[in-house]
Amino acid sequence: MYTTLKLTFEGKVATLTLSRAEKRNAISVLLIDEFLAALQEVERSAAQVMILTAEGKAFSGGMDLEDLKSLVTQTAEENQLHSQRIATLFRTLYDFPKTTIAAVNGPAIAGGAGLATLCDFTLASTAATFGYTEVRIGFVPAVVSSFLIRQIGEKYARDLLLTGRIISAEEAYRMGLVNEVVEPIKLMTGAQQLAEQLLENSPASLRATKALLRSYTKEGLDREIQSGMEANASVRMSPDFEEGVRSFLERRKPRWSE
Repeated sequence: MYTTLKLTFEGKVATLTLSRAEKRNAISVLLIDEFLAALQEVERSAAQVMILTAEGKAFSGGMDLEDLKSLVTQTAEENQLHSQRIATLFRTLYDFPKTTIAAVNGPAIAGGAGLATLCDFTLASTAATFGYTEVRIGFVPAVVSSFLIRQIGEKYARDLLLTGRIISAEEAYRMGLVNEVVEPIKLMTGAQQLAEQLLENSPASLRATKALLRSYTKEGLDREIQSGMEANASVRMSPDFEEGVRSFLERRKPRWSE
C-alpha cells in the first residue's frame, strides 16, 4: 500500500517506519501524503500507541533533493502550498490523539528533526544527531520554530535555529528535546517497553490528557504557524534562497547577496 514507509501492527502498538534508506529517508511530497494516510489508518485502528522509526543509518535527512530543486522555480502560490503541506504534516503528528513515541536511530535533520521531536516521547540512539539547518541554505525554519520554542525555551531555540548547528543525542537530551538516550541495539526494545508501560494506562485518560494539552496551545499555534508559512513562502522568493539551494546542490559554499 505504501512505497515510502511501512506500517505494521502488533497487539495495540502500531509501528510506522520511514522506508527510504537509500535517500536517507528524505521527506518528499509522496512521503508526506503517505505519512498522513498512515496516521489516519492508525487513528482508525485498535492501536493505542504508535512508534515512529526509520530504516537505514539516518532517521531523516530532511527535504528530498528533487523537491528541493523544484522550489527555486515555483511561484509564490506554489511555495505557499508546499509550506502548508509541511505545516499539516507537523501539526497532524503533534495533535495526533493517540500516544506517539519516536525511536530515532540516526541523523534527524531539518524537517526530519521536526518529525523526531514532535512525538510525545523521543528516544534517541547514541548514533542520532539533530539539526535545524535551514539558515545554512537560505531557508527559514518557520513552521518548526513554533513547536521548538515551546519544547526547549527561547534561548536554546535561538541557538539551534540561528546557528543551524548539528547536536548530539546527549546534547539534545540536556536541552529537553529527547527523553532518553540509549545504545543503538537497545533503541527499539526501549520503545517497546515504553509502549507497554503506556498500555497499562487508561486509553480514554491518555486521549483526554492529550486533548487537554492540545487545547493549551491551539490558538497560539494556529496564529504562529500561519505567520510561519507566510514567512517561509516569502523567503523562498529571495536571491539568498536561490543561491542557498544552488550552492547546496552544487556542494559549494554559498555566496550571499549581502
